[in-house]
Amino acid sequence: MKKRNLLKVIAVLLLSMLVSAGCGGKGASEESSSKEGESIVLNYAFFAPANTFPAKQMEKWKEEVEKRTNGRVKVQLFPGGTLLTEKNMYDGVKNGVADIGLSVTTYEPGRFPLLAISDMPSGYPNAKVASQVVYDLVHEFTPEAFKDLKIITVFATEPSYLQTVKPVRNLEDLKGMQLRIAGALTPVLKSLGASPVGMAMAEVPEALQTGIIKGYVSSREVLMDLKLAEQIKYVTDYPLTINTFVAVMNKDVWESLPEDIKKVIDDLSREMAVWTGEYMDNHVREALEWAVEEEGLEVIKLSPQEKEKWDRILKPIQDNYVKELEAKGYPAEEYRDRLYELIEKYSSS
Repeated sequence: MKKRNLLKVIAVLLLSMLVSAGCGGKGASEESSSKEGESIVLNYAFFAPANTFPAKQMEKWKEEVEKRTNGRVKVQLFPGGTLLTEKNMYDGVKNGVADIGLSVTTYEPGRFPLLAISDMPSGYPNAKVASQVVYDLVHEFTPEAFKDLKIITVFATEPSYLQTVKPVRNLEDLKGMQLRIAGALTPVLKSLGASPVGMAMAEVPEALQTGIIKGYVSSREVLMDLKLAEQIKYVTDYPLTINTFVAVMNKDVWESLPEDIKKVIDDLSREMAVWTGEYMDNHVREALEWAVEEEGLEVIKLSPQEKEKWDRILKPIQDNYVKELEAKGYPAEEYRDRLYELIEKYSSS
């Protein structure tokens, strides 16, 4: 009899432990409504490794939020796809898997039609200008996909460049070359005669090693951050597309936060766009110097005649895309006009 009673006690204890484990992890919305003096914990997810420039933005954001809230907010970072990946980042945040998520809009072709206009070659001089431009555009023309999310910040890469295992000095060199690019921007590569391959940046090192691709189109900090200069030996100095990054917060979590903490996060929003753009421009310079000096990278400059050919091919792409979107009822012409106003504004400031 005693033995049976002991087994019952053990069973009850085990059941209570399982219930505690299942309910023990408080989400941010629960934390934010907890007793005064307790920390609010925010989980922040990203798909790429911690040494990449967007992840450095996450670290800076965490540092500033914790400092400006005097430690009332604690931010837990989950880079490298440990919580959400590029395939489910925004929906994952919307569904409460993470409180905050950072992703690239071009990784979801068709979901952000207007943003694809500003991602196309547009004459951005650097990442700082591009970041401020897309920050304004995302807030002025908020995508439907973000209507039920709180936008935390927006920033962009520098213009991307062809980075290849073999030299590309002209369109003939590029013809048929299999190159990685974010899905929504494949028309740019196709028009130049290359064969675009859609894949996440995290898959690029292995794809290069196995010969699936012969290069990629990306901003140039990855030469050092992902050690791609060990395989990539040429960069063609012709600016192409940008990638737009948007960090969002779960709407319920946002609404649960105290007003003073909301203000801290809002105040940081534009600051982080500028900070990240400046950080990237400096980091790209460092990465290029490292790749040239340590890995023998060659930067190829197109001849004036060749550059003119590329310009002539690429110019109609954005115009044609704008016409397509206008026909579907999007304010694409207004968006494009605003894009070039903002590029001029921030390039001269």
